[in-house]
Parts: sequence; structure tokens; C-alpha cells
Amino acid sequence: MAEKKRYSDAELEEFRQIINEKLAKTRQDYKETMDQLMNKNTNDVDDTSPTYKALEEGSLTQTKEELVGMAQRQQKFINALEAALLRIQNKTYGIDRITGELIPKERLRAVPHATLSVESKNAHKNH
Repeated sequence: MAEKKRYSDAELEEFRQIINEKLAKTRQDYKETMDQLMNKNTNDVDDTSPTYKALEEGSLTQTKEELVGMAQRQQKFINALEAALLRIQNKTYGIDRITGELIPKERLRAVPHATLSVESKNAHKNH
């Protein structure tokens, strides 16, 4: 029997559902992170004492930096998931971009935006 070169339409549909669920959750997380950054739903301390305000400034800066980093990671993940949906549409999803072989389903279920098998990723990392 010949080795499969791509996943079937039914298999691709299963992956599309997994990706769409992750995408919806990540977009919601991203929106909440951006809302926090923009102070849309905050209980600010503007009306409390200046001493407390001064102490708050330091932790506020760190928190904002952490939120920006988190938002950037979420946006990158959203982009990767959207690219995976395009690969499903083009029927190239799940194909290792180095070897051209199918990435195991277990890996794609865990990391649906993967473009490398674990072996290819490890080999690529060592170069």
C-alpha cells in the first residue's frame, strides 16, 4: 500500500474544528488582554492616596509589560492558527515542511499549527 501524502478531507475537517476552537479561545484571551491594557474594565486607584499611587506605579509598569508580551504571543498564535487554516484549505496541512511526510495526528492534535514533525524540529534545532 502506498504511503499517504496528505490527510483526507474528513481528517482535515477534524483538524479544522480543533483549530477553530483554539482560535476562538485565543481571540477571546487576546481581547481580554487588550481590554486590560487599555484599562477598559479596571478599578483604578486614582482617587486614593499619593503614597499608595507611587507604590502602585512600579507594579503597574511590570504588569503592562507582561500584558504586552502576552498579547504579542497571543497574536502570534492567532496568526499561526490562521495560517494552519489556509493550509487545510490548500490541502497541504499536516505535511512536514522539511521532509514532505505527514506529521503524526497526535502531534497535530496537541500542536495544530505545527509545520514540522518532532523529529524535523529537533534536527532543525541542532543545526
